[in-house]
Amino acid sequence: MTLTHPAYEQLRPVTPSASVLLADNPSGMTLEGTNTWILRAPGSPDCVVVDPGPKDRKHTEAIVRETGGNIALTLVTHHHHDHTGGIPRLIDQAGTVVRSHDPEYLHGSNEPLTHGESIEAAGLRITVVATPGHTADSVSFLVDGPDGERALLTGDTVLGSGTTVLESRDDALADYLGSLHTLVELGAGRALLPAHGPDHPDADPVLRYYLAHREERLNQVRAALAELGPNAKALQIVAKVYADVDKRLWPAAHSSVKAQLAYLRSHG
Repeated sequence: MTLTHPAYEQLRPVTPSASVLLADNPSGMTLEGTNTWILRAPGSPDCVVVDPGPKDRKHTEAIVRETGGNIALTLVTHHHHDHTGGIPRLIDQAGTVVRSHDPEYLHGSNEPLTHGESIEAAGLRITVVATPGHTADSVSFLVDGPDGERALLTGDTVLGSGTTVLESRDDALADYLGSLHTLVELGAGRALLPAHGPDHPDADPVLRYYLAHREERLNQVRAALAELGPNAKALQIVAKVYADVDKRLWPAAHSSVKAQLAYLRSHG
């Protein structure tokens, strides 16, 4: 039987070198749950794990079961707990090296991930791309495998459905727009493997939708400011622009709107 998304704690092949284990942690913020990606070129004895997921014994056990504990390297897209909570248990059970942009999560290595770095592991070449915006430490990964196989792992920078939440810091939106433009340049023809939501065979249309959506939201915030006045508070903007969104998601929208307001007040 061919598995389809969502398939909790079952290894679902997506490309010849990439399979996914979906953690059973669905929510308004995580969509159906957190995708843990297991990368391994055909015939490779070991693998690379991307985002070990939440602190959840069942999920970590599934990772160890499906990899046989043969984990050459674990990579982290960003620091949020639904991606990093499972790291200590995975280290305990598989002894994996862990690398991330944030030094807090390093294990067995003293080197944070850097933009443009190329990693050779599990028969694959994995290139690190700094993609701040969702968080300052967010990174994505270009994966090049045998026979021209090409994929893009985006963490929470680009999701499989919906849109991502931005940090409320002043430079978040400028950073994020830059990240999206970088991914558009690099992602065409690559399979999109996000940290939440379904995968897509071609990243390009999803990336271009994300850029168009951000411009649409900026225009909506501009219109709200014109109506409410230039000193309108972020929560007032949320109530107008996100009126059709479940109010339980307004705190996340509030963070994104604060980033948008900071952007507009510095860029126009």
